[in-house]
Amino acid sequence: MIARVWAPDAASVGLVIGAADAPPQPLQRGDDGWWSGPDLPPGTDYGYVVDGEGPWPDPRSARQVAGVHGLSRVFDASRFAWTDASWSGVDVLGKVFYELHVGAFTPQGTLDAAAAQLPSLRSIGVDVVELMPVAPFPGRHGWGYDGVSLYAVHEAYGGPEALQRFVDAAHRAGLAVCLDVVYNHLGPDGNYLSKFGPYFTDAHHTPWGWAVNLDQPSADGMRRYICDNALRWFEDFHIDCLRLDAVHELRDDSERHVLAQLSDETAELSNRIGRPLSLVAESDLNDARMVTPTAEGGLGMTAQWNDDVHHALHAYLTGERHGYYVDFGSLETLDKVYREVFWHNGTHSPFRGKAWGAPVPPETDRRRFVVCASNHDQVGNRAIGDRPASSLSPGAQATSLAAILLSPFTPMLFMGEEYGETRPFMFFTDHDEPLGSAVSEGRMSEFGGHGWEELYGREVQVPDPQDRVTFLRSKLGDGVGADSAGHHALRAWVSTLMALRERVEPRAAWDAHPAGASESSPQVLTLHGPVTVHANLSDAEAVVSDRGAVVGTFGDVTVIDGGLSLAPDAVALVARG
Repeated sequence: MIARVWAPDAASVGLVIGAADAPPQPLQRGDDGWWSGPDLPPGTDYGYVVDGEGPWPDPRSARQVAGVHGLSRVFDASRFAWTDASWSGVDVLGKVFYELHVGAFTPQGTLDAAAAQLPSLRSIGVDVVELMPVAPFPGRHGWGYDGVSLYAVHEAYGGPEALQRFVDAAHRAGLAVCLDVVYNHLGPDGNYLSKFGPYFTDAHHTPWGWAVNLDQPSADGMRRYICDNALRWFEDFHIDCLRLDAVHELRDDSERHVLAQLSDETAELSNRIGRPLSLVAESDLNDARMVTPTAEGGLGMTAQWNDDVHHALHAYLTGERHGYYVDFGSLETLDKVYREVFWHNGTHSPFRGKAWGAPVPPETDRRRFVVCASNHDQVGNRAIGDRPASSLSPGAQATSLAAILLSPFTPMLFMGEEYGETRPFMFFTDHDEPLGSAVSEGRMSEFGGHGWEELYGREVQVPDPQDRVTFLRSKLGDGVGADSAGHHALRAWVSTLMALRERVEPRAAWDAHPAGASESSPQVLTLHGPVTVHANLSDAEAVVSDRGAVVGTFGDVTVIDGGLSLAPDAVALVARG
């Protein structure tokens, strides 16, 4: 690897090799703000001294063996012996995503341990495994959204070669891999980018402080940092899809938004290597421009997360109305999000106190919206990290799974959801002091006034994110294994739903049988589509009029003259056409 670093405003840049106290070797400055030096063999530890300060880790470090504050280590990604030459890639639209946290998915908490579970995930019908961020962050365990060395892989997970092994194993099992990446900010501990150049700007502000510099002088440095990073995951690690965290915080007023640039560069790479490459954005803007092709003036994302479906379904099933759920919960909201994608599509949001979103054009493929009933945010950002399965009845859980897996959208499961995991998934960190105490105190303060006691009906002790027990309690334990009677019933139900997905994946099926939601009586829900879902969420027997072919049941369902009789907490699936 040629020692090379971007530091456009520096008067001098030196290279330190082997140890932090080694004498720096001067680098040569180029006309484009890049400094270059000698060729470094794999395994070399190195760092940069900028204007006499440092050494700092390489902003594009491929490996941080000594942690986020230590020297970088040269890693040659081309040395890996791939076995996936026959892998042709996956068009992720309409495919089943499965989100997991590497550290919490297995007892070992490594990529190699997670890889051993991949055949089991494929066997239940998962198409795409989505990894929460793997970039290095302070300590051993954390969610990963405070990563700082965005080109590297967290050593506790196994480092960069472990990620290559994981992707290779996934492709061997017939699974695509989606990697969650964070470009809207870097974590507060170990972030040395500003030592090198104007990677950030105070022209815009985000919840984390200064914004990444995408539209101010020398913005091309950060724009290339982002785009080159994304392309590297696709090319050197054979990643199939990237999930882009909170893209609404990528503040960019330039003529060409960085997302459009990334979309076009990803498309060019896809054409060159001959397999599909996808970009899935997390956005709360409720604007279909996000998934509109760049040639039509859009930002060109393959798909985007749609929280409105989650909120509408969760609030309907649980009755919760605190926080942003105040905007949701009625049958009307559930019906509208299934028909029109967003609840707020230019309408007033009481939670936001203003109009929000824009209508989605009818011709927009509904598979461009990723929906879920659980994910790391919606579970982990609750006061005690409780999953819906810990409070919903089995029938409500079955309804939730059917509502997602048989929807017109691209479905996503959160690890353990497929069998009704009740262990919590909490917010956990492993910061040094004084940041650790500040994070703990901030978490306690943040959740102190949200009405959680009223919601849970008891006093709530918010888990300390810095307590290692919080992390350990968030683990699945045995990954995808679970053997209680309730778990077996939900596993069988998921198997039924997965087998029926071939009926709901074609867009034409939804033209013939449009999406929507209705009630024949209070809490007797019908979700319309190519496969109709009838769910009796009331406490009394319910009769629904439907002469179609029953293709799946959960609980006690009886076919009667002219319809179906559903016991309380029962669900029936009826095929249309």
